[in-house]
Amino acid sequence: MRASLHGVALWLAVLFLVACTRLGPDFQSPGEPWTKTWNSPAIEHASHRQHSPDLRQWWQVFSDPTLERLIAESDVHNSSLKIAGLRVMEARAQLGIAQSQRYPQLQQASADTLYAKRYQSGGSNPRDSRFWQYSAGYDIGWELDFWGRFARAIESADAAYFAAQANYEDALVLLRAQVAMTYFALRTTEARLRVARENAAQQLRNLEITEKLYASGQIAELDVQQAKTQYLGTSSSIPSLEDQAARTRNALAGLIGQPPGALSLRDESTGLIPLVDRAVLQDVPAELLLRRPDVRAAELNVAAQSALIGVAESELYPSLTLLGSIVWSTDSLSGTSNNLDLVGGPSLRWNLFDHGRIRNNVRVQDARLQQLIEAYREQVRQAAREADDAATGLIKALERERILRQAAQAAQRSLVLANTWYREGYSDFQRVLDAQSALLQQQDNYLISRSDAVNNLVALYKALGGGWQSDQPLVDPQTRQSMEQRSDWGNLLTPPTAAPPSAAAALKVTDHD
Repeated sequence: MRASLHGVALWLAVLFLVACTRLGPDFQSPGEPWTKTWNSPAIEHASHRQHSPDLRQWWQVFSDPTLERLIAESDVHNSSLKIAGLRVMEARAQLGIAQSQRYPQLQQASADTLYAKRYQSGGSNPRDSRFWQYSAGYDIGWELDFWGRFARAIESADAAYFAAQANYEDALVLLRAQVAMTYFALRTTEARLRVARENAAQQLRNLEITEKLYASGQIAELDVQQAKTQYLGTSSSIPSLEDQAARTRNALAGLIGQPPGALSLRDESTGLIPLVDRAVLQDVPAELLLRRPDVRAAELNVAAQSALIGVAESELYPSLTLLGSIVWSTDSLSGTSNNLDLVGGPSLRWNLFDHGRIRNNVRVQDARLQQLIEAYREQVRQAAREADDAATGLIKALERERILRQAAQAAQRSLVLANTWYREGYSDFQRVLDAQSALLQQQDNYLISRSDAVNNLVALYKALGGGWQSDQPLVDPQTRQSMEQRSDWGNLLTPPTAAPPSAAAALKVTDHD
């Protein structure tokens, strides 16, 4: 008896140890050593450290209420962002499917009511009979997770869920940068349009003066035609700028979820776009790069695929399933008994001959893992390059802006002098035309240079992952109400906890659960 108990205890210990086994590799972060010490002189030169404004709300550095309003509206109404939030809900439901494998996979209740009519012929007592047959049963099947197949599947689904959250945050980063760039592009185009109209008005006055002077015989027709050519050339640029402004306004309207033509900006957005010469950072660039949402998503994709190797390897080994059934049956015939059957026991299944299908599937999963590792490393390098390029672009755009500002001031002074000398007869009209052309060109170049500087600043914030947090729910109330009317979502649509900053943290959450 004692030997029997020892055998049972040993068998249970073996089952426990095997049940704790997880096939396949444990996740290892694919990070590269250079990211720990990487630094960019351009980023250091183009940024400074302070606590406010937070990198997650970098647009506050411009102190532009209109921009803040547009970003707030895009958070609520942008369709691409809504889709990204719904993909988080989809991944959350997929995680629930994976977690359900921890419990008995087959739990089925059945009930049958059958009518039977039997015809008997031959024999000593042939007769017909009719009766009802009733049965009810409950079947259960529970495949034990000997090799960690279900645990690895949960691990993969959990990493995929956090990757979906990181993708949502990446959508926020891209959206806010795009809103800011489109908004500043609109203001730049409108400023260029004002400059073109002002220069066209000035050139029209010069044309009218030359026509009067020509009519009185004081100048030649050549001066009139040159003035007219310049005026019409400047005027021809106005429709193109108006078209560009309209298209940019419609693009901005689309980003905040409005139809074309519905966007209205306040009057305070008519001046020069704000020029900020430094980015505000709260951490070193290397740490900010690794916290970029798209980099975290790439790392979490590696974690999800790493777990799938264990799922594939588990198919190489036998599976043990505990089966059980309870069936009660009776019929309407007199004299027959009621039956209650209790059936239970283990079932062992092992796919011994698969002609290499399972092993090749393991290789497929491993090859996919290595692809994602390389994709993660490339993503980090791309992030570093984007940040360095944007910082360099900001520095050089600011240098160009300072030069062009002086050039525009010099062109303005040149036009004043040219007009004075022409009126006093010290120079011909060609110098006035040249000064007017130079003024328009330098003023336009100056506005474009300011836009380039601002775009590079926004690109630097985007490259460092700024703007990834939002107070808005992943699913807005109206959409949530529509979804709950169609399906029972339980508590899945409630705001989930924030995603961990790394895949390793996500897997710790999984292990804890």
